Amino acid sequence: MMQLNLTKVDYTQVGVTFPKSMKLLPPTGKKDPTQKVAVADQNGVLQMFGVKKGEIVPIFKTVPGQKISRLCLGGAAGGAKDKIFISSYAEVKGFTKKGKQFLGFDTNLTESIKNMDVQGADLLITGNYIFNHYRDCKDTDYYLCGDKINDIISLPLETVPELTPVLACQDRALRVLQGSNVRSQIETAGAPSVLCLYGNDGGENGEEIVYGTTDGRIGLVVVSEQEPHHKWDITNTKRQGAVQCLDNYDITGDGLADLIVGRDCGTVEVYGYDDSDEPVLRYTTSCNESVSSVEGGCVASPNYVEVACVTYAGFVQSLTTESFEKQLGSENKKVVEHHVQAKLVHLKQDLEDLQQKVTQEREKYQNTATTKNAISAVPEFHINDKFILNQEDASYTLSIEVQMAIDNVLLQSDVPVDLLDVDKNSAVVSYSACDATEGNFLLATYRCQANTTRLELKVRSIEGQYGTLQLYVTPRLQPKTCQLKQYEIKPLSLHQRTHSFDESRYSCITCK
Repeated sequence: MMQLNLTKVDYTQVGVTFPKSMKLLPPTGKKDPTQKVAVADQNGVLQMFGVKKGEIVPIFKTVPGQKISRLCLGGAAGGAKDKIFISSYAEVKGFTKKGKQFLGFDTNLTESIKNMDVQGADLLITGNYIFNHYRDCKDTDYYLCGDKINDIISLPLETVPELTPVLACQDRALRVLQGSNVRSQIETAGAPSVLCLYGNDGGENGEEIVYGTTDGRIGLVVVSEQEPHHKWDITNTKRQGAVQCLDNYDITGDGLADLIVGRDCGTVEVYGYDDSDEPVLRYTTSCNESVSSVEGGCVASPNYVEVACVTYAGFVQSLTTESFEKQLGSENKKVVEHHVQAKLVHLKQDLEDLQQKVTQEREKYQNTATTKNAISAVPEFHINDKFILNQEDASYTLSIEVQMAIDNVLLQSDVPVDLLDVDKNSAVVSYSACDATEGNFLLATYRCQANTTRLELKVRSIEGQYGTLQLYVTPRLQPKTCQLKQYEIKPLSLHQRTHSFDESRYSCITCK
């Protein structure tokens, strides 16, 4: 079986990103066969750039605004998807590939837009619990879900006669909608977190959907109207993180679209397909922080395919099939050395400029802090956190991620819980004495090593005892500040929802 050898290349850094916040636009033609990268961040900035001779070529960049929660591509039905759509709170904006805004649509929703999909003139958006369908910016359909909606996708109109949205819901179910009603419901092994069309076209009939779950599983389901069913399921045997993004692209060059998976633990995986259409792992690597978006395509060179990745902290990277370790003759050696030398000089100049800016800002801060009218401002920072039940070992995985380095994390609980060992955790933990009569059962501090931006903990609760687990996160910032996160431990904390009951799992005793 052929294994992949990919080389990691860093492109640029943007602000903190939400999942599904990056897309590769289709190539414009033979004159420019490479693809451009469109990425949006929580600073409200949408930007698009290309790569030429290893250098970033900016195309456009919007001014900062409200946080951008989702980015997707759209276009005329049956045509190329070369229009960029972004969602920010309750507003949807559309931009051309040159950066001109052609749409500004206020949905007037009571909750912020979390998920979005565009099919021709149809706009599909969801909040946490509400689904709305707009056609030509007019409200068409509406559905209120009983549990949180994690993602949305629609079946391709090229093969399916009518618009068919599919919702990934937290209650471990995929709901297929027809208008404002649920046409069918398919139970999944875990809570689905992300959806994508199989092979980017949904298979032969356009009804095959690949999903990833919060507990790290990957599956393929056929959402046909007659008999919805599962085709395959990959269990998370290596205890990897939740699946945050999926894409399909032919990386191996065998003529079949491979499955690209990005996880919140920083892992990027590429799966190929064997003769039985079962996915087989061909490549895996780690980005050292949560992966929010992955896309396959040709960005830097039309002759080499690559996997473009965006991490939570905004690093735009590429895993390319192009090898930079080439056997060179004596004639080309001087040319390559000159190219590398020019790049090093450029990087050193950028580093000196950044150091000079940092020095100026520090002096400005010191001068301002010593005045009588000085006002201390608390720095704001965003925490990407998850509290997920693992059904295999009956424990909870608590993961936190911050853009800057974490100094320490304090855990406090008013209910008895156990902290379990985690292999990926390099922080030093220390326990403090607690008085259970005052409702304090746990007080532990994790001191992180330098440059640690992500921390993963495992917590095991006691069934029937409920309360609150509190987390105080202190990053390496000046002035010192911390942020409080609270997680509810419910009475049936080790139970999970099921949509079907197996009668063979319980016994009945008859008393006479």
